[in-house]
Amino acid sequence: MEQIPTAWRLSRRRKIKTLIFLTARLFVVPLLRLLIRFRIEGLQHVPRIGPAIVAANHLHNADPVLIIAAFTRPVLFMAKKELFTVPVVRWFVRQSGAFPVDRGRPDRQALRHAERLLHEGMLVGIFPEGTRSITGELQLPHPGVGLLIRRNPFVPVLPVAIWGTEVLPFNGAKGRKPMRGWPRVTVRIGAPITVKLQTPDGRERSPEEIADDVMLAIAQLLPEEYRGLYRERLRDRNVVREPSTVETS
Repeated sequence: MEQIPTAWRLSRRRKIKTLIFLTARLFVVPLLRLLIRFRIEGLQHVPRIGPAIVAANHLHNADPVLIIAAFTRPVLFMAKKELFTVPVVRWFVRQSGAFPVDRGRPDRQALRHAERLLHEGMLVGIFPEGTRSITGELQLPHPGVGLLIRRNPFVPVLPVAIWGTEVLPFNGAKGRKPMRGWPRVTVRIGAPITVKLQTPDGRERSPEEIADDVMLAIAQLLPEEYRGLYRERLRDRNVVREPSTVETS
């Protein structure tokens, strides 16, 4: 039997929330398959226990909800602090386990909270771009994910790609793309990556450089038309994406 470190053992409150999450998922995922032809790939890459940083691209307000539904374990997302100022929205966001982050500056408090969750063996979700993409293509990342990785070098990073949500309604000021036919949303989970914190000559890599590596890993999972400024860089590297196994759990 696998020994679980004491720090990773769930509190009674977390056990109840996890049970609620797993029960809800049994109904939510089939409903999403019906409504938006929801497709999940790469679930075999999600660790059964222990921490991981879940880093994803961002197209729509619904992305965190859909990524949480895709995973077989709860993902606790960093969410823009503005969501916590609206009473009803704040309640739902907090129930999902999300916590606020100030996107306008390096938010040390959010970073410390994320580190505490990782120490407790949780999955922490982050959108490296910091906001939704208007074009649907990848944008340059903020350094936050690089800081989190540098301060937690032994925590695996799970790159995640989501696409198809850009045609869904209720996307606020970012708008939506025209849609033909019925929507099809895909969440693709990549294999855990190890990001190098130093260059071959021993120089410490900056948070921006580390974040850029994460974006390349996400780009590798996306269809070419979503890769944006990382499209040519992947071609230059001659990167070929491994096919992901489709999971239906």
